[in-house]
Amino acid sequence: MAMREFAAAVAAFRLEELAAHLHGNLEAGLNACTECCDRYAETAPDRPALYWESHDGRSATYSFAQMQALSARCANFLSDQGVRAGDVVAGLLPRIPELLVTILGTWRVGAVYQPLFTAFGPKAIEHRLALSKAKLVVTDAANRPKLAEVQGAPPVAVVSPEGHPGGQPGDLDFAVEVARRDPAFAPVLRRGDDAFLMMFTSGTTGLPKGVSVPLKALLSFLVYMRDAVDLRAEDSYWNIADPGWAYGLYYAVTGPLLMGHATTLYDGPFTAESTYRIIEKLGITNLAGAPTAYRLLIAAGPDAAASVKGRLRAVSSAGEPLNPEVIRWFADHLATTIHDHYGQTEIGMVVCNHHALAHPVHPGSAGLAMPGYRVAVIDENDQELPPNRPGILAVDIAHSPLFWFSGYYEQSGPSMAGGYHRTGDTVELETDGSISFVGRSDDIITSSGYRIGPFDVESALIEHPAVIEAAVVGKPDPERTELVKAFVVLQAEAMPSAALAEELRQFVKHRLSAHAYPREIEFVQQLPKTPSGKLQRFILRNQERTKAVELATP
Repeated sequence: MAMREFAAAVAAFRLEELAAHLHGNLEAGLNACTECCDRYAETAPDRPALYWESHDGRSATYSFAQMQALSARCANFLSDQGVRAGDVVAGLLPRIPELLVTILGTWRVGAVYQPLFTAFGPKAIEHRLALSKAKLVVTDAANRPKLAEVQGAPPVAVVSPEGHPGGQPGDLDFAVEVARRDPAFAPVLRRGDDAFLMMFTSGTTGLPKGVSVPLKALLSFLVYMRDAVDLRAEDSYWNIADPGWAYGLYYAVTGPLLMGHATTLYDGPFTAESTYRIIEKLGITNLAGAPTAYRLLIAAGPDAAASVKGRLRAVSSAGEPLNPEVIRWFADHLATTIHDHYGQTEIGMVVCNHHALAHPVHPGSAGLAMPGYRVAVIDENDQELPPNRPGILAVDIAHSPLFWFSGYYEQSGPSMAGGYHRTGDTVELETDGSISFVGRSDDIITSSGYRIGPFDVESALIEHPAVIEAAVVGKPDPERTELVKAFVVLQAEAMPSAALAEELRQFVKHRLSAHAYPREIEFVQQLPKTPSGKLQRFILRNQERTKAVELATP
């Protein structure tokens, strides 16, 4: 298949032509469940919508017609619980079929789906539920105990193993409740500016911020899947990212279903063996994920990859800059091309090395702005910078018809002053228009593809009675990009020890998240601060980077 030229695709972009691909209308009304399920259930009812694989060898395939009926039953259940258009339904679920049923059922009733990552602890869940005002939480038996520690938790529906109730008094049995509802429910129409997802993104100066994702974002998702991922009708697609996070929910679930493709969910821990097994079993040809996962595939060695060499037509990477060694290894041992993509929870993917468009691809470059977007590199005065000068990557809102972010949920402020959305990432513009990543201008930690805000971790540490103060930074790590390191000031009566460090790790892991706890803890007498008392994390971060360079120098 001949690739389109990038410049031609940009010149030919028309928002109204793209919107014509939707079943509904951004002004007259549309429904995400219709766009991602019903339209295909009507035209190709037996087409697979979900391939599900379990770590214990179980598997199942669900067609679009089956998902249409299940989502209608779920919508009737949600409606009977008082869920209405615009309300929020949260899902604290692993990658099981009920996750997709919950998402589609929520959309069908015109409500907003809120993901809760299963590694979150009670405090992280509590903050997100309090802000979203969710009407109901759907969870499984393994995660139900966390909600018992959440102040003001909404009603709970529990997905339990057959014959083994896992809920608590007053809980609803999800399987029973859904099964006894009618398999028909007319999708509730909403407008393009109405939300269908409620996400949260990390910050450095406060708690995680809510991001309301409107239905018009579906058009941006469509362009990413078409031009960057190059998802084709003949492809078998798997995005291994967790749907508890933006890249997974946007592009492992919503994106492929929007194009009439099946989503693939694997309910189990990531291993090279399981990944290669599923690629081989399902004939995966188009793969997406984070560099951390790809580095684990490399660690397993070329012999493990031999069974799938040549099977993957395209591989996409997002979450952190792609290491050049990964690109070479995938070419040598998997005989495939892996491309780097850049985005944020707030805006989705916007800068990509496009699999479906012909343009130069440079190692270390995130690529070019997707058709429908214009990006610029700006200085602190919102002035655009010429090539080869570092500045902040920004989206030019007036010239980006696909841009959908309208500000953080229930917050006001000049987040898009000057007509730009400032990403907070430091980059350089190359002469051919591509973007090269330099670093982050904030304190966000990128670890194993996750963006972790230090404030959350510091807040959890300070809740421990032995801790006075804490500062959290990213320490360079060859496998995770960065690991979370905490510098801790103890109460006078507390004594530093390995046992206390482990106690603090477990304390944060339980209260916050299994992916965000500090893997390293250093006890210190004081933390660097400005004269006004503001924490200077950058001093600690630079200290760790210097140590890493010294250790790597022969």
